Amino acid sequence: MQDLISIVVGLRKRGIGFRALHKAIDNTSPGGRLVFHIFAALAEFIRELIVQGTDEGLAAARARGQRLGRPPAMTDEQIRHARVI
Repeated sequence: MQDLISIVVGLRKRGIGFRALHKAIDNTSPGGRLVFHIFAALAEFIRELIVQGTDEGLAAARARGQRLGRPPAMTDEQIRHARVI
């Protein structure tokens, strides 16, 4: 999100307006810039909530002793057999 804001600010300094066609955001007016920054702040807030929730969920799973990540591709017996060969 910071990159998008930096790009838009850089464009504005060069006299170039930003208009999002799909979201009807027009950054060429003060009101449009306000809406753009509000949407950017909300998007960043939501992203941080998702990250926090994911971290809490992983911590809770670890506390319950659940094994996280990809399951093993081979069984213990297959590993022993491969080491013998």
